[in-house]
Amino acid sequence: MEMSRIRRDRNGVPRRRFLQGLSAAGAALVARNPRLSWAGAASSPPAFQEIPPSVSGISWAHTNGRSPMAHLPETVGAGCAFLDYDNDGWMDIYLVNSGSCDFYSPPQPLRNALYHNNRDGTFTDVTVKAGVSGTAYGMGIAVGDYDADGFPDLYLTQYPKSILYHNNGDGTFTDVTAKAGVAAPGWATSAVWFDYDNDGRLDLFVCRFVDYSKDKLKFCGDKLTGERAYCIPTIYDRMPCWLFHNNGDGTFTDVSQKSGIAHSMSKAWGVIAADINNDGLMDLYVTNDTVPNFLFANRGSGKFEEIGILAGVGVNAFGKPRSGMGVDAADYDEDGWLDLFEANVDHELFSLYHNDKQEAFSDLALPAGIGDATRMLSGWGLKFFDYDNDGNVDLLLVNGHPDDKVDKRLPGVTFLEPMLLFQNTGKGFRNVSAESGPIFSRPLAGRGLALGDFDNDGSVDVLVTQNNGAPVLLRNNVGRQNHWLGVKLVGRKANIDAIGAKLTWRSGDFERHIFKVGGGSYLSSHDPRMVLGIGQRTKLDWIEVKWPQPSGKTERLTDLSIDRYITIVEGEGKWK
Repeated sequence: MEMSRIRRDRNGVPRRRFLQGLSAAGAALVARNPRLSWAGAASSPPAFQEIPPSVSGISWAHTNGRSPMAHLPETVGAGCAFLDYDNDGWMDIYLVNSGSCDFYSPPQPLRNALYHNNRDGTFTDVTVKAGVSGTAYGMGIAVGDYDADGFPDLYLTQYPKSILYHNNGDGTFTDVTAKAGVAAPGWATSAVWFDYDNDGRLDLFVCRFVDYSKDKLKFCGDKLTGERAYCIPTIYDRMPCWLFHNNGDGTFTDVSQKSGIAHSMSKAWGVIAADINNDGLMDLYVTNDTVPNFLFANRGSGKFEEIGILAGVGVNAFGKPRSGMGVDAADYDEDGWLDLFEANVDHELFSLYHNDKQEAFSDLALPAGIGDATRMLSGWGLKFFDYDNDGNVDLLLVNGHPDDKVDKRLPGVTFLEPMLLFQNTGKGFRNVSAESGPIFSRPLAGRGLALGDFDNDGSVDVLVTQNNGAPVLLRNNVGRQNHWLGVKLVGRKANIDAIGAKLTWRSGDFERHIFKVGGGSYLSSHDPRMVLGIGQRTKLDWIEVKWPQPSGKTERLTDLSIDRYITIVEGEGKWK
C-alpha cells in the first residue's frame, strides 16, 4: 500500500496502528457497529465524540419540574453512573430523575433509568424489570457492594428521603432501605461508599444540604412584581451530614454524632473519600455552598476531626467561603500525596489544592492556568483521569450556572456553559478544550459527570447529565492511540471494592501510581476499573497493588498482557 493512502489519526498515527491498539472486545464492537467507528472518514474524529440517542438508544431525559415558585432543588440537577450491575464485564448506565415530593407532582409519571449495555455501542432500558425507578425527587447515586456478594448495590440520594437498592444478582434489585436503616431523611445530595474503620466493610457517608421543604420556602426575587428567583443558600439553615457504619448483617448504624461528623453543620454538595495524609485511614473532603468546606481527618477509633480551614481548603485566600460543588482527588504531580480539586460558581475561581504534606494545601489554580479559565464559570461534575493514556492524570470539568435567568442579571455570565478539558503535560496543565471536539464549544446546563469505558477499548468515556435535558454520552477516541492495561481490584480482607488501594506500574524507566479514591465528581459514580496508561511503550514490567487495611498487603505481578482488562483478587498472587 502506498504511504500516501494510509489513513492517519489527528496525531499522525497510522490507522493500522490505531486498530492494533484496540482490545479484542473494542475491535469487535467497532466491527459490529460501524456507526461508532471513523473508518472511511475523510479526517480523524474528535478526541471526544458525542454519541446521539439514535445510535446509543438512550432516549431518557431529565425533568426538573421548573415552577414559578422557584424551589431550590429544581436548579441543581441530578447525577449518573457507570456500573456493571450484571457482572458481564460491560459498563451499564444509570440516570437519576426528579419525582414526586411535597413541592412537585409530575403531570406524567417520572422515573430514573437503568440502561443495559448491549456490547455493540447500544443500550436497552431495563429499569422496570430491574425495579430501580426511584421513589422521590432524585439527586445522586453511589454504587458499592456493601454486602460483598460480588454484585454492586445502588444508594440513591433523594428529597425527602433516600433509598438503598440491594442487587439480587439476577438482574433485579430490592428496596432494603428500611431494613438497612439508611433513609437519611431530608435533602441528601452526594454520597460515597468507603471503609472508614478498616474492618473490611463498606460504610456510607451522605451529604446533606440545607433544611428545606415546601413549607420552609423563602422568597427571593423581585418584590415589586412578585417574580421569584432561585435563592442563594445563605438564607437557609445548615444541616449535619450522615455517616452510617456497616454492621455486616445488612444493617447500618448511624454514627454521625459518635464519629464527630454531625458536629459540623453543612450545606454540602460534593464528597471525596481519600487518604490525604497517608496514614492508612480514609479521610473525607466535603464541599459546601456559602459556608466553609470540610476536611474530615480520620483519627482512628471511629473519630473524625474537621480541619478544613486549618488545612487551607475551607475558605479562599481572603478567608471567605465559596460555593463548593464538584470535587475530586488525585496525585496529579506524582509526588505520592493526594491533591484536591473543587469547582465553585462564577467569579470565585475553581480550586486546585496541592498537597503540601502535614495536612496542609496550597491553591495553585491560578498558576496552573485553571483559575482564569474558570473565572466566569460555575462547575459541577468533574474528574481527574488519564484521557489519553500517557500516564498523567488530566482534568475534565462540567459547567452550567444554577440560575436560569443569570444572563439578564450578570454581564459575561451565562446559564448554559461549555465543558473544559485540561491535559496534564507532566509539567503543568494545558487547556485543550478547543481542539478536543465540538462538544467543548456547545453550552450545556451541565451537572453530573461519570467516567466509564462503555466499549471496553481502554479509552475512558464520559457521561454528562443536564438539568432539565437529555444526557450527553461521549466516546473517547484518543486513549486507544496509546497502550494501556485495565485493572479491576477485588478485595478479600480489604473492602471488596478496594477503595483506598494504591496501584503502581512500571514500563522500563517509566513509573506511575494511582490511588483508588471513593466517589468524586457531583452526584455521580464511576467505572470501578482503573486504566493504566503507558503511552507508546509496548510492555509492562510489573504492577504492584498495595491493598487497603485491614490487609495492608502489597502484591507485585509480572508477565502482564497489555491493551486488555484483567482482574486481581487480593491474596491470589496472580491476575486473570
